Amino acid sequence: MSAGGVIVLMYHRVGLARNAWEARYAISPERFEAHMLALARRGMHAVPVDALGDWLENGASLSAGAFVLTFDDGFRDVRECALPVLERLHWPFAVFLVSNFIGVDDAWTRGANPDGATHPLLNAEEILDMQRRGVGFHSHTCSHASLPDLDDDRLSRELVESRVALQHLLGRQVDYLAYPFGHLDERVVSAARKAGYRAAFSTQPGFNRPDVDRFRIRRIDVYGSDTPAMLMRKVRLGTNDGRLSNLARYYLSRGKARLPFRPR
Repeated sequence: MSAGGVIVLMYHRVGLARNAWEARYAISPERFEAHMLALARRGMHAVPVDALGDWLENGASLSAGAFVLTFDDGFRDVRECALPVLERLHWPFAVFLVSNFIGVDDAWTRGANPDGATHPLLNAEEILDMQRRGVGFHSHTCSHASLPDLDDDRLSRELVESRVALQHLLGRQVDYLAYPFGHLDERVVSAARKAGYRAAFSTQPGFNRPDVDRFRIRRIDVYGSDTPAMLMRKVRLGTNDGRLSNLARYYLSRGKARLPFRPR
């Protein structure tokens, strides 16, 4: 935990990108490992999602440097490429699963990806193996639909049925939701509460402080093009913009704010 609050990092695939569109969502295994080592060198360490939930709800303590590591969609390469790195560091992490797509591929991206390519998602056996190894699994809805676009009945089914299906698979409570595409509104938030989730994760960047809305938890979006230095700047500022110029603007604005006011 930093002075600004708790950071939640959001990754997707850990594999090679085949075009510029995929580079937003896919980080190479080598760069992912470099990211994790850079965080560790800074004195940071991952904690389970439940630790964040307990901190927000009950004021439980979090040690200095604590952050939460999340992966959306449940790609198979997270198991193949990220899990070994994180096991060496003894860092827990959370994966948000699309319940209707377990064991197949991310068909919802086919229209957006210029190549029309899709990528394999974790199957049930792989998910259960990862759970035994300490990985947390939570809901990313049934079909990865944009929730505000759905009517009330479909919205409820996306949230309730995914939670029920995952609880049946995992044999435990599923308390957390990540909104597909980060799309949400008041109606979606209300439906998530009614569906029984404890909290939900957005894609709005920033630090999470104790007064953050539990159903709008902030996350930093990590891109495949982010160098370790860019990731550190994102973490320092609680932003999705890891460019050096953004850091310079930040310190320039702080410097101006500290200048004494001299009326003319």
